[in-house]
Amino acid sequence: MTLTQPSLALLLDVDGPLASPVTRRVPDDIITTLIALVNRGIPVVFNTGRSDAFIAEQLMVPMLTAGLPAGSVVHAICEKGAVWFSFTADGPGPIHVDADLAMPAAYGDDIRALVTRSYAGHMFFDETKRAMVSVEQHIDVGSASYLAEQLKFDADALALLATHDLGAVRLEHRAPASAGTIDYRVDPSIISTDIESVRLGKDLGASRAVELLAAQGIVPQAWRTVGDSRTDYAMADWLHHQDHSVEHVDVRPAEGVPSKPYPIRTAGDLGLGEDVINDFSGGAFLKSWLDTLD
Repeated sequence: MTLTQPSLALLLDVDGPLASPVTRRVPDDIITTLIALVNRGIPVVFNTGRSDAFIAEQLMVPMLTAGLPAGSVVHAICEKGAVWFSFTADGPGPIHVDADLAMPAAYGDDIRALVTRSYAGHMFFDETKRAMVSVEQHIDVGSASYLAEQLKFDADALALLATHDLGAVRLEHRAPASAGTIDYRVDPSIISTDIESVRLGKDLGASRAVELLAAQGIVPQAWRTVGDSRTDYAMADWLHHQDHSVEHVDVRPAEGVPSKPYPIRTAGDLGLGEDVINDFSGGAFLKSWLDTLD
């Protein structure tokens, strides 16, 4: 195997940095820039809580349609590390699922029934998830209305975990199982709630990304991670702690930028205004990295 050491590798959260939180779609200009980066030999890895079905629809198919270069491989780490697959110009490879990290099926059934019974006007049950249990805001529901309803849903989701004797945490709230264990997490975002193993996270995704590239003989000289929430810093944290050179981009810094031992970039570093966030910021950074390769 020939070892290659590209100048950069990109580890990208999807919701926010690439897919608009309003439309849930990836803009065409971001697809074009991703193709150009891949064409220049830059490894692109998606690291997301989204399902493989979402990545296939919103990223893989558009990239294939736009002309993914022959011989290139793009990796997609989904459901915060529980599911992963890769695709080439010929299409997707096999989907891998870590069954040890999956939520109990009976709990998922109860959440599906709960949404149908009490929350269908504000959110829907994500049938595409293979390991996590997730609900998501309807696009036509206002954010304030959804977030108010989300608080009620999350409380009900925690109560259902207790009925299954599954210990869980939500933010600062801890509800251990009868054995004193906490194996699951209720993780709210601005458009969804994921109920998942506590072993899942963007750090697990970063670990899988390094392994997937190493299997190809690729050891990047440096990494750029991109996210829109505090939990996304975990991928840069993991890479830094494993002695990789890394810089993190926060496309929604109003949530708060923590102090870290590696550089953190925001749209302001590109000379853009504070109102440039989410996919507008993510797209601008992708283009800036492409420009450095010229």
